[in-house]
Parts: sequence; C-alpha cells; structure tokens
Amino acid sequence: MTALELSAAIRAGKIGVPEAASSYIDRIEQSNNKYNAFITIAKENALRRAQEVQARIDNKEELSPLAGVPVALKDNISTAGLETTCASKMLKDYKPIYNAAVTEKLERAGMIMIGKLNMDEFALEQSVSLNAARNPWDENCPAGDGSAAAVAAGMTPIAVGSDTGGSIRRPCSYCGVTGIKPTYGSVSRFGIAACASSLDQGGAIGQDIDDCAALLQLVSGPDERDSTCIIKEAFDFKEQGKSQGIKIGFYFSGGIDDDVKKAVLAAAKELEDAGALVEEFEMPLTDYVIPAYSIIRAAEVSSNLAKYDGLKYGHRSADAKTLSEVYRFSRSEGFGFDVKRNIMLGSLVLSSDYYDTYYRKALQVRSLIKDAYNKLFTKYDLILSPVTPYMSGANSDDPMQIYMDSIYTASSDLAGLPAAALPCGFNNQGMPLGFQLIGNAFSEKIIVDAGRVYQKRTEHHRRRPGGVQ
Repeated sequence: MTALELSAAIRAGKIGVPEAASSYIDRIEQSNNKYNAFITIAKENALRRAQEVQARIDNKEELSPLAGVPVALKDNISTAGLETTCASKMLKDYKPIYNAAVTEKLERAGMIMIGKLNMDEFALEQSVSLNAARNPWDENCPAGDGSAAAVAAGMTPIAVGSDTGGSIRRPCSYCGVTGIKPTYGSVSRFGIAACASSLDQGGAIGQDIDDCAALLQLVSGPDERDSTCIIKEAFDFKEQGKSQGIKIGFYFSGGIDDDVKKAVLAAAKELEDAGALVEEFEMPLTDYVIPAYSIIRAAEVSSNLAKYDGLKYGHRSADAKTLSEVYRFSRSEGFGFDVKRNIMLGSLVLSSDYYDTYYRKALQVRSLIKDAYNKLFTKYDLILSPVTPYMSGANSDDPMQIYMDSIYTASSDLAGLPAAALPCGFNNQGMPLGFQLIGNAFSEKIIVDAGRVYQKRTEHHRRRPGGVQ
C-alpha cells in the first residue's frame, strides 16, 4: 500500500494502527541486516504511540489524512529521547532533549515514528562504505541514503529526508521511488542538524507523488524558531491545478549515460503527449555549478561543525590530556574522512588569504545562477532534467566523480528552488532511473500536478525490487 492507501484502510477499520506499526517494524527487523537502511528502530515508542493514535481514531477525533501511518526520519532530524547521530561517531549515543519542528508536526498529525534512517555522515555526499545503506534493487549499487532504500524495500511507507545538493532526489532516482525537495524556507529547519545552512531543506520521500504531497502538506508551514522559514502557511495540494498547456523546458549537460538520456526523453515525451508544451534549451552556467556549490557547502560545513569540539557534547577522546589534544583527538576520531576534507576546504576558502578569491566569487556565481533561473521561469513553468548523469556515480572513491553526480541537482539548491524526482525507467542492468521537475519558488503545486499527470500515465513508480512484496 501507499501511505494514503494505508491511511484510508485504517480510517475504514480494515487495519488497526498497532497492526500496521507492528507489520513495518517486523519488516525492518527482518530486512535491515540486508539493506542497512535504519540506524535506530523505535519499536517500543512506536507501538505505544500506535495504541494512543488508535484510541484517538476510535474516538472520532479529527486527524490528518496520514493519521496512523508509520513514518521514518533521516537521522539528522532531532527526536527527543531517541538517538540522533547524523551517522557519525561524533554523535554516537546522543539523545536530543527536544523534537525538531518536523517531528512535532508529524506527531500532531497522528503519524507513527518507527525509526531513524541511515545517511551519509552529516548529510555529506561520500563514497560508498560498509556502513552505507544498500540499494534494494542491487546491494552492490549505491542507495544514496537509507530514506529511499527503506521506502523501496517496503520497510516504511513514507519518510522525511533532507536535501543539500540532491540528497532527496538522487537516492530516489537510485532506488526507484518519488521525492520532493521543497522551496528553501517552506519547511522549518529547527532541529535538523546543520550541514550547509543556506542549502539544507527538509522534504518528503514516498512511493508516489501523492504520498509526498500529503507529507509535505503536514511538515511545511511557518515556524518562529527558524528565521529562514518564510512561508506564511502550509502547502495545500488537495485541489488539482493547471496541467494542460504548461510549458516545460528540458536540458542535458556534459557526459550522460545513454540509458539515462533515453529514459528522460521518454518522460518528456509522455508529458508532451499529456498536453504540455515541451522544448529543449541550453542551461547557462553549468560549468560553474559544481565549483560554486562545493565551495559554499564546504565553507558552511566548516562553520557549522566547529561546535563539535569534544567539550560541550559529542565524542570526546579518551586519550586527550590537554585542551589542545581534546580538540585535535576528539575531532580526528569523531569525524570521517569526507567530513574532514570539507572542513579543511571550508577553512581554507574562509581564510583571509582566499576569501575573496574563492568564497566571495562562489557567492557571486550563486547570484548569477539565481538570475538565470528567474529568466528561465519567464519562459517556462517547469524545467525537466535527469536527476543524475549516470546510475552509479556515487559508487566511487574519486571526490570529483561524487561532486559531478550533483551536476543536475545542486543548482536548484543554490537557487533555493523546489524540485521533485520521479522514476522514469530502468537501465540495461535493470536499475531504476529518474528525472526531476524544477519549479520557480513556491510553485510546488505545479510540480505536484505535473507529477500526478505523469504517474497516472506510467507504471515505473509501481515497480518494486525483486523479493520486495
């Protein structure tokens, strides 16, 4: 079942909330050794809360359309009393004393939080390691993170993730599921551990676009605790809007696998057949996206992770004897290689000798990218592109190969724009492929409507990995 189908069955009394929660927890316990999608399973909390929500449903309380549905959270989202580790030794066993804004909204909506999902350390893209989540379609291929892997493997009907340079959309493309990264400032970042503050944005991962829209409707909305959360009210996707005659521009950039290009062109043709006006264009500034993104991200990572120093909280080295050793040993032991690499690069570009040469220039390029999108959206309603240039780009030890895997996703994060990833086919090894729809700021409704049209005409999002029922 999709999340909305499960919710309808719960409201109709066909399935009890405790039964649904137990079923997914059993699935996690059976499958997690295989897929490594979950870091923490919140079994006791979930079953206790399921009983509470069932009682509220029995009492005919008015709850959300997803009431009683299990949900999993990426492990950088704070959950009071439950470990939130960011997949890092630095935060091993750390239990926050407060919930993230997203967690609060899901609880008020009557959803059942069943666990915390695996991720790249502090949400930084990195080469696949033994601790990474594994793709349910092929365990030797990257999953991107545990959120998409868990949904694809049927371990949770829906999940909340975060996107800094594509960390919702790329895993969805790898695993054959659907995801929405909303406009920056539409979902509160309060309680979401910062990676790069001007890029990070929470979003939804589900089996189809309707599930993602329903979840995004719950978690979006204003929050005084986050000064960057500028949305005035939550999204409302109940009424369908314009789908006929929308103008879609699509583009390809640099090297791209033939299978990816073929699948994306087929998706564009499907939308054209549904009544959209589709044309190809040349995306400006593509050569500058990855350099600007890499510099800005590293600078903000360096600043945000400075607080993990072995003193206030987080890992503290047992071998440290002096204050200097506490800093050096704790951070050396607590952070992984890719985090250290970003901290070093960020410290360099923020230094007085290189600030103007690199960081200021990257910010100027970011402004040019925003201006380029503004001009494009005077001509198009949506922009269509691949999610990644190749299926297995993240399965590499070459940092530039990893960065280039974000060539299509990082620009919308730099510009703060919404985007959805949707499955659109399979490569010659039978692995899922995806395309993305990018919209202007706060145009999520147009994206969701176009996604609905596409998924009503295709079956890619309904296919499941072998062995997943």
